[in-house]
This record gives sequence, structure tokens and C-alpha cells, in this order.
Amino acid sequence: MITLSLQNIDKFYENGVQAVKELNMDIEQGEFIVVVGPSGCGKSTTLRMIAGFEKVTNGQIKVKNKVVNDLEPMKRDMSMVFQSYALYPYMTVFDNIAFPLKMRNLGRIEIKRRVEEAAEIVGVSHYLKRKPGQLSGGQRQRVALARAIVANTSICLMDEPLSNLDAALRTEMRKEIKRFHQYLKNTVVYVTHDQVEAMTLGTRIVVMKDGMIQQMDTPKNIYEKPANTFVAAFIGNTQMNICTAAILKEEDQIKLLFAGRKLAIHSKIASVFENNHYINKDVLIGFRATDVRFEEGFKAEVEHVEHLGSQQNVTTKLGDHTIYLQAPASLVINQSISFSIMMEKLHFFDAETQKRMS
Repeated sequence: MITLSLQNIDKFYENGVQAVKELNMDIEQGEFIVVVGPSGCGKSTTLRMIAGFEKVTNGQIKVKNKVVNDLEPMKRDMSMVFQSYALYPYMTVFDNIAFPLKMRNLGRIEIKRRVEEAAEIVGVSHYLKRKPGQLSGGQRQRVALARAIVANTSICLMDEPLSNLDAALRTEMRKEIKRFHQYLKNTVVYVTHDQVEAMTLGTRIVVMKDGMIQQMDTPKNIYEKPANTFVAAFIGNTQMNICTAAILKEEDQIKLLFAGRKLAIHSKIASVFENNHYINKDVLIGFRATDVRFEEGFKAEVEHVEHLGSQQNVTTKLGDHTIYLQAPASLVINQSISFSIMMEKLHFFDAETQKRMS
């Protein structure tokens, strides 16, 4: 069942800037959708239009097949967890959590029961009499989650809720948010710039750029089958290497010419190249930092090293190409290394459209 549908959404601001362009998205009941992209890509604007804080210029937003474009935020059956927590500083934790229930005029006993249950779920039971100013950032975010839990809306919107927390707290809070979703089984739309949050939380990920959706898919497919070079380079702890190569045909064999070496390619993709007239043309190839073997092959020079304990992120120079590798051994700057590419892991993109070929 489609719980939330965005149909042909455009957003123009008064200065003429178009923040969102022809956005279409159908979200099913119980999904956890993570919207990710660089700053200014339109992800937060999209969330605010869903919530009703921003007006839609063109298109329709539907909740359970009902158009809600003109409905006030309070009437959309949605709760929201903000980056800034949005807690009332003069209220106790109990009253902050209870606020949406009091707005519905629920009885005192019912409010007490639901607040205490939500506080127990997120681990703030001992802080119910405190004010937000007496809590840490992680504790305040838990209170905001508890408020979303008691609201028990069909849709919960989250706008970069973990961005103000340190790395250890973010890891802990991701677990809390996952548990929160499993408990309520509601639909979540979660905006972030953090790829780890996207990959670990989302049932599907929406990658945006320049106000447009580049790909909407499962975390596995986003990572393993990026729709274009932007998604390929954006998703991943170390960005995917995107390089120019040429397609050649020698006798009856189609090969890839890259960095002065001719490489055999799988017959399936070779047929794609031949059938679509790519012979003697450039294509873009992509491979991740982990998709190499340190053995005889390409000769490169180490330019930069980031130590990550048992592994290193290494930046190398291969001719005109900058190549990112993940190395298990201890490498140093200016060291010469050799590596081969795992051809079965190679991605191919059209040089002009930058769209995925295989």
C-alpha cells in the first residue's frame, strides 16, 4: 500500500531558483526511506514540503491517496524529528514528550502511561523531571524520538537528526532509530548527508543532485549498481574511481585500453559495446578502492596516505588519473606500487550521458 506519494513536484523560490525539479516518489507503508545528497541538492526542501512547512509550486503530495498540499502540518498525520531537537526549554522532559498527546486532549492517566512507555524505549526514564538544558545532546535527541513515538503518526519525518552528535553517539543513536522504526512499524522519511546512516538505516535510498532524483533503490543496488557516475562517486566511504578508457577490437576480441594496458573484458559487456557501436570510442569505467589486487599490473605512485588502523586509504597517481585504493599493508608517500583491477567488479558508463551501461 502506498502511504506517501510525491507526483511531479517542483519548488521555485521567489528569487527564481528551482530547488526541486519534477520529483516523483512512491513510498509504501512501513518503509524507511533515506534521502541523501550533497548540500543544496533539495533533500531538506523536499522533506519540508512533505511536512507542510514549504509550499509546493507544482505537483501533488498524497498521504494514503489524499492530496495534502493545502493541509496544515498538524493535519497531515506526520511527526517530525529535527536536527536542532526542537524541545521547549521551559518544559520538563515529561511535558515535552507529552506535548502531542495534550494537543489531542488525551486523559492524564493515558498520557502518563504512553510517555513512560516511550521514555523507557529510548532510555530517558530517569530524566523525565529535568529540563532540556540539563541534558546532553544525545539525551535531548532521545527525548525528541520519544515525542515522535508517542505521537504514533503513520509517517515520521527526520531531518538530519544525528548531525550534531559525535561519532560514537551517532552509532548508538542509529541503533535507537532502527529500534524505534521496528517498534512503531510506521513509514519514515529520513534526510541526511551521512552515507553510513543511509546504508545502515534505509530500506531504500534516494540519491539527489540539483533538485532531481538520480536513483531510488535498495542500499545493495545503490552500491553495487549505481545508475550513473554521480551516484557511483557519491556513495561509498572512499569514492569510486571514475576513469576514461577506450574500447578496441583486435581480430575477434574486444578489449579495454586503460592507462596504456589492454585488458580482456567479459563477453556479455563486449557484446553491448559492439552492438551499440562503442568500438574505438571512449567510455567511463568505475572501480572501488577495494576492487583491486596488489600484484603485478598497473604502476602507480603513492601521493597521500590515511591510516585507519588495520587498513589505509591511499591516493595514488596513475598517469593522468588519480586513483583511490584501500591497502592492507603499510605504504608511504612517494612509494611505487603495482596493482591489478578485478575485472568482474568493473562498472561501465557512457562517456557522454554518464549513465550506467552494465
